[in-house]
Amino acid sequence: MYRGDVDNMDDSDVNSANELVLSTFSANVPATDVSNGGSNRISAIFLIVNAALGAGLLNFPQAFDQAGGIATAVVVQVVLLVWILGALVTLAHCSDETGARTLQDILEGLCGTPGLIACCLCVALYCFGTCLTFLVIIGDQFDRVFSSLHGSDFCHYWYMNRIFTIVASSTVCILPFCYSRRIDFLKYVSYLGVGAVFYVVVLIVYQKFAGEFTPGPIKTSPTEWTDVFLVVPVICFGYQCHVSVIPIYSCLHERTIFNFSICCGAAVFICMLSYTLAGTFGYLTFGADVTSDILESYSGYHPSVLIGITAIAIKTYTTYPILLFCGREAVNKIWCTFFYNSQADIAVKEPMRRVVIATTWFILTLLLAVLIPDMGIVIDCLGSLAAIFIFVFPGICWMQSTLHKDPLILLNKDRFYIFLSVLYILTGTFVFGVVLVQAIERFSEKDESPIRLCV
Repeated sequence: MYRGDVDNMDDSDVNSANELVLSTFSANVPATDVSNGGSNRISAIFLIVNAALGAGLLNFPQAFDQAGGIATAVVVQVVLLVWILGALVTLAHCSDETGARTLQDILEGLCGTPGLIACCLCVALYCFGTCLTFLVIIGDQFDRVFSSLHGSDFCHYWYMNRIFTIVASSTVCILPFCYSRRIDFLKYVSYLGVGAVFYVVVLIVYQKFAGEFTPGPIKTSPTEWTDVFLVVPVICFGYQCHVSVIPIYSCLHERTIFNFSICCGAAVFICMLSYTLAGTFGYLTFGADVTSDILESYSGYHPSVLIGITAIAIKTYTTYPILLFCGREAVNKIWCTFFYNSQADIAVKEPMRRVVIATTWFILTLLLAVLIPDMGIVIDCLGSLAAIFIFVFPGICWMQSTLHKDPLILLNKDRFYIFLSVLYILTGTFVFGVVLVQAIERFSEKDESPIRLCV
């Protein structure tokens, strides 16, 4: 076929010309299970919300101030949500094409072993760092509650010391949920986690009207136009659920793009409403005086605030197993790739691998959370990986999927898809670099050790 003939072809002719390539690609793709007895829409929505909506909610009021006010932050959020939703639907579409049930399986199906290894390493690193952060957050919440109820010498009692509270509470509330074979098992704890965050949102709104606070200066526009980029990392972190959505999609009872789009749209709307309410009313309450963790701005002696602090700990308990599941699957994939040659061995020994990986993962994060309570630059740098999952990986998947179907990029729509995929990749790379540089700068400016409430 000559290039000059392309303009005289319609879509059916081009698709026929690419039929051989498409057939070859599809030959090894397992069929999609549409009716797998999995979770319904409500369960999927709560799983997605629980994966995305977390302690990052507490950072939104300060992000609104840094971005130049409520209007600017909301506009940036809405613009980014278009990209985020597009990435979620793209990943689901690529999951159907490759028959994949995890993000790393999609990269393997579209990019081969190099894509698999790169994705597995990123997923494992991000999930491990986030799980570690969750345990540190749990310890901090216990410290603040005990400091308010007992006094600043609480840690001298073994049963209120953060080592005991982290180990005991995590073993009881987290470990039993770390061995589930399917992620939809965690839908039950997701209801509790989402409810806990809703309470914190209501608390922030309530404190605006019931609390006697004098707000600092409130911005109505950015000081400099570049300030709008300061809210981008917070939004990316707040909506990062792309590692979890493919396992959630694979467990849907009705696994279709339309059904998944409804679930994602509803989940993102719930997250947007929660983040916007918390950011708006939290910022109006304290203005420029707002702290990075807004709960620190309220009196820890007030019962409703203590319940809010406890709610954040509960939310952390319910999200840890979801991140561990995704990280466990990434480690399991690398394990099987390098140490197994037979599919039969992989299936037979799956329960053993699941238990070993989950237990080892939990113990390591527990030890590090107890021994190194402040991760500093490590955690900040790991946060920059959110841009990779939201923009770069979906962009790569979209590009490879388009090239598999139309290797010569003959169709105008495929040229447009390639353009968008490149835009996704470039945007993600830019955000990753900006967040990483900001993390390093913040760390270099820190001269003080982490503040502890116990004396």
